[in-house]
Amino acid sequence: MSGGSKPKHEDAQAQAAKVAAEAKTRKAEEQAAARVKANELGQIPVLMYHRVMKNPAPGDDRTPEQFRAELERLARENYVPITAAEYVTGKIDIPAGKHPVVLTFDDASPAQLTLDGMGRPAPDCAIGVLMDVAKKHPGFRPVATMYVIRDLFGKTRKEEQIQVLEWLKDHGFDIGNHTHDHVNLRGKSQEEVAKQIVSMHNEVISLIKTPPITLALPYGNQPKNKEWALHGTYKGVTYNYKGEFLAGYTPAQSPFTKDFDPAGIPRIRSKEKEKNTDCAKFCSEAWLDWLKANPNERYTSDGNPKTVAFPKFKAPFVSPAFSARTLPY
Repeated sequence: MSGGSKPKHEDAQAQAAKVAAEAKTRKAEEQAAARVKANELGQIPVLMYHRVMKNPAPGDDRTPEQFRAELERLARENYVPITAAEYVTGKIDIPAGKHPVVLTFDDASPAQLTLDGMGRPAPDCAIGVLMDVAKKHPGFRPVATMYVIRDLFGKTRKEEQIQVLEWLKDHGFDIGNHTHDHVNLRGKSQEEVAKQIVSMHNEVISLIKTPPITLALPYGNQPKNKEWALHGTYKGVTYNYKGEFLAGYTPAQSPFTKDFDPAGIPRIRSKEKEKNTDCAKFCSEAWLDWLKANPNERYTSDGNPKTVAFPKFKAPFVSPAFSARTLPY
């Protein structure tokens, strides 16, 4: 034995102890996941909102009271908001036993966010209501994804646009692309699609330096080739987005499954059940009822963002990209 070196049997003992410790940790993680019935291959509701305002016209807009009631329900039923960026990249870091929900807002309306002279959201704007509900429900993260167009929350001066986007960024919100002019991309050429996306992409970068990584399709309509909305180049500017969101009608797949399609992620309209309409089955109240009645179909976190936990029999559905992170139990 050379000076200072350990005998081989000591190295073997140390390695065996390390393996045993890792096995013990793994077993504890599996037991913890089983206790909360973790299912990180389950479905995730991505809710779609537009304006939150008093006396909305029939359609997709909500009153502050309706919006608050839906957020209160989400909090009671153990949902935790995450951003679209966190969802599509699989960075879902929420407590064990909780369920992720993605709140998305289209069109960058002042009814979604209006700040006073001290940088506080108006109480009845969407973000003001969200912040208030989060204050009353610790653990309910006040975050969402704002899909912006050129009408940046009614602000026309660049300084004011920077103010509002920086406020969102500083408070953990995600800025997504909704095209510059809210153009229906169906039937448009590849160049026209890229122009609309790059124009808004560049505008966001010019204001807050942070590029969007997801797109919400105006009217939910995909271009002729759905990949054009994710990847493209216009006038030397290239975009490579991680997710492309539709307008309805079902919960979305876990990003850890083989079924996850970044080029066609469904969203759910925020609306109560209404007889003899699509909302009887396909809007937010109906889907939240369904997820509550079918908890084994819903994404439930194990509390560890480094693992993907699920009952063993669901293993065939895991995406190969996440095989190193799996924690079947």
